[in-house]
Amino acid sequence: MDTIIQTLYWISSGLLIPVIVLLLLFLAQGLMVIGGFYGLYASRLAFNKSIKPALEDITANNAAELLSSDKVRKTGLVNVYLDKLLGAKESAVRAEKTLADFEMACEEDLSTVKTLAKIGPILGLMGTLIPMGPALVGLASGDMGTLAQNMQVAFATTVVGLLIGAIGFFCTQIKTRWYAADLNDLEFIYAIMNEKQS
Repeated sequence: MDTIIQTLYWISSGLLIPVIVLLLLFLAQGLMVIGGFYGLYASRLAFNKSIKPALEDITANNAAELLSSDKVRKTGLVNVYLDKLLGAKESAVRAEKTLADFEMACEEDLSTVKTLAKIGPILGLMGTLIPMGPALVGLASGDMGTLAQNMQVAFATTVVGLLIGAIGFFCTQIKTRWYAADLNDLEFIYAIMNEKQS
């Protein structure tokens, strides 16, 4: 029994460095996600400035003119797929495929921030619990230096893990709302184009 307990202790202790390294990697990825928000926000501003006003006046007869390719920027997820949707206006099957591809691209983009939201707190909890064993051993033996050092690691990994989770959670919420609005606009444009064809 002692051998099994000692083996588990060695395994858990050996995971501390990989957990800290993963926390740092996920924190760097979270900071890059925050930086990427500027690009996404800029593309949304361009879409709202060039296309959104046209959606209020769009009809089956003027859809092609209002959404001409010279008004569609080639950057940003919604702009790219709007350009593809306009290119597929003669084929309902291709247009539906474009909408499905947009949904898949949104899900792929959201998978990163969803991973941050879920994995960050898990790694933070692991980084908290692993040093608690040596900390309790240090407390029992009266070694306050070991206790303080391990508690410092435990608290630091908790804070970093929660920060990563918070970044992932808020980015998921905002991006999900943005992509739902974009999909709604693309489906509306497709319906108008389909109305023109029928």
